[in-house]
Amino acid sequence: MNLILLGAPGAGKGTQAEAITRALGIPQISTGDLIRAAIREQTPLGREFQSYANAGALVPDGLVNRIVEDRLSQPDCNGGFLLDGFPRTLAQAEWLTGALAAAGRRIDRVLLVEVDDAVILERITGRRSDPETGRVYHVTFDPPPADVAARLVQRPDDTEAVLTKRLREYHEKTNQVVPYYERLGLLSRIDGLGSVPEVRQRVLGALGVEHRTGG
Repeated sequence: MNLILLGAPGAGKGTQAEAITRALGIPQISTGDLIRAAIREQTPLGREFQSYANAGALVPDGLVNRIVEDRLSQPDCNGGFLLDGFPRTLAQAEWLTGALAAAGRRIDRVLLVEVDDAVILERITGRRSDPETGRVYHVTFDPPPADVAARLVQRPDDTEAVLTKRLREYHEKTNQVVPYYERLGLLSRIDGLGSVPEVRQRVLGALGVEHRTGG
């Protein structure tokens, strides 16, 4: 099964991706991971990505498309894949449709994990981590013990200002991607509110694989 997983930062997408790949036995393909690995290994594509990063410039779609195309051609994707973080733009979505069609393949389902921005803000901005143990707490949902509260820190990218910007950018891009897949009849909207098992059941239910979850 060839899948795309969409969702805003903080929607719990990563957790659900793990459940999907485990249930279906397919690889999770994150463009962010691919790019970081290419830069770290200094592959030809990695050096191109690095040049844009060094210049503080946006990476063109064509370069991202190339690294995705290369990854999808690997043998472990023959039985299916889960794309996480791609496509981010309408142009990338249209390219993906064409590239897969040329290879005799297609996307089977696009899952959109939906959570209100206000809930995401509460989830993320309330996180605090313990620099001594690495344990992550939440000021509302999982408060720390009194004896460690004073030493907890907030990650720089967990602030309201940073997260609001990331959410705005996400919505600007997916406002075109989501309707595109809706028109193709491929989109399934998943309510991302509730416990992790509850959301997992909705996600796997949309794929018809509840019996494979293992609990």
